[in-house]
Amino acid sequence: MLPLSDGIPARRFPIVNLSIIVANFAVWLFYELPHLRSAIFHASFYPCTVNNSCHGPESWGVSWITSMFLHGSWDHILGNMLFLAVFGKNVEDAFGPIRYLLFYFAGGFVATITQTAMTLLFGTTAEAHVPNLGASGAIAAVLGAYFVLYPNSTVRGLVVIFPVQLSAWFFLGAWFLYQLIEANFGLFGASANGGGVAFFAHVGGFLFGLIVALVLTRVGRVAPQDGGQPARVPA
Repeated sequence: MLPLSDGIPARRFPIVNLSIIVANFAVWLFYELPHLRSAIFHASFYPCTVNNSCHGPESWGVSWITSMFLHGSWDHILGNMLFLAVFGKNVEDAFGPIRYLLFYFAGGFVATITQTAMTLLFGTTAEAHVPNLGASGAIAAVLGAYFVLYPNSTVRGLVVIFPVQLSAWFFLGAWFLYQLIEANFGLFGASANGGGVAFFAHVGGFLFGLIVALVLTRVGRVAPQDGGQPARVPA
């Protein structure tokens, strides 16, 4: 299912979420498309750089950030940005722009480290050398937070050409279950051109977002209201 709307308008302009989307498209159009293979090679994240079993073009401390803005195809970037546009605006609305920006990057880091740990512990040497890229780990964190903050919202989307409406808790719960099942089938790698999918990054990102949102609600920094629309407590 492709989500198109959640029916909850943001109370303030989602400047950070929109800026992240613009940045991803700018990197895709002006950095990747002219030389896709070399761009992916130089700016992706390589798990083997973490345990020094290889030397990547950039250190892992830099490439975990650059890889978050890379995509391997039009389908890859359009799918990721669609999910971020639909779900990110309301999470930013609840968190506030600064907290949301920090949360987004922290989610991407946790997702990358989760995937890397599983690859190095259980994957092959070849899989540790596969370039990892994409915004989906950070976006998974956004989905995890949304799952906590807006469980009663209605996600409207399309299955092929047929319009569908599902509750957010069902749609995102099913999405997470799928990632978890696929991750446990051992698809450890994430490649640029349709190879493996970094399912453990999705799992790690989603759980991170879910835990952060739960903690923030419990300490009173974000207070969900009935109907799925939270009120943010000023920092």
